[in-house]
Amino acid sequence: MNKNNLTSQQLKDLESLFELVSDRQLKDFGNISASNKSDGSLITSCDLWSDKTIVGALSKIAPNEGVLSEEGGKIVPNTNAYWIVDPLDGTTNFAAGIPYWSISVARFVDGTPQSSFLIIPTLKKKFVAIKGEGVWLNNKKIEVNNNQKSECVSLCSRSIKILQKNPSSIFPGKIRLLGVSSLNLTSVAMGQTFGAIESTPKIWDIAAAWLLLEELNCSIEWLEINPMHLTAKQDLQDTNFPLIASITKEKMKVLRPWGNLLLEN
Repeated sequence: MNKNNLTSQQLKDLESLFELVSDRQLKDFGNISASNKSDGSLITSCDLWSDKTIVGALSKIAPNEGVLSEEGGKIVPNTNAYWIVDPLDGTTNFAAGIPYWSISVARFVDGTPQSSFLIIPTLKKKFVAIKGEGVWLNNKKIEVNNNQKSECVSLCSRSIKILQKNPSSIFPGKIRLLGVSSLNLTSVAMGQTFGAIESTPKIWDIAAAWLLLEELNCSIEWLEINPMHLTAKQDLQDTNFPLIASITKEKMKVLRPWGNLLLEN
């Protein structure tokens, strides 16, 4: 096993952790109210509990490895291996009673994702990706298949503005807005959509899905900042990583002109 890989015991401990957090989120779903953070996004007590629980467990599962999380410290840790956590990606859906959100956790080594875990509690789906080894869904390995025939493209709520910037052209796909960045990108990896355009994702929104895309031979183009260039002690609180993801390089050519519209003033 690669020395950078997690041990079998660590993987078992992580599985137990994610089951614990999933159970709590399912219990709170539909029974909890949200408040606004300083940036206008929503947060619930379940977000905070999930973050505290995951970060606390990681300090025991992987001692001496730093953690960056949406609801906690947003500074790139000064350790060779570190974790990026979004304890509840899709809080707006969660708070509105829409059963579509995720737990998104990725472990980075030497600045790139080495393993990632993306759980969709309501759908009882658990994705695990290991760099160079592939992706598993509910413990069954996924075979690479870039021949999916989906006509759909995922957009985030802020990337919808590209349609207004190019009203004379027909968008090259049936638009889907799932409201969850990590799952927009996962839909590409699974062939449910042939592409996704994300306008303002933070690193915790994309960290886990990034490795899923890479391991399933999908394409990613970073439109502004490449997250492979992160540096220790860098503050990522206000940093966006606009991107295009596509199932093939050919589909990327179709989406690129639309994604580039995000960069226009």
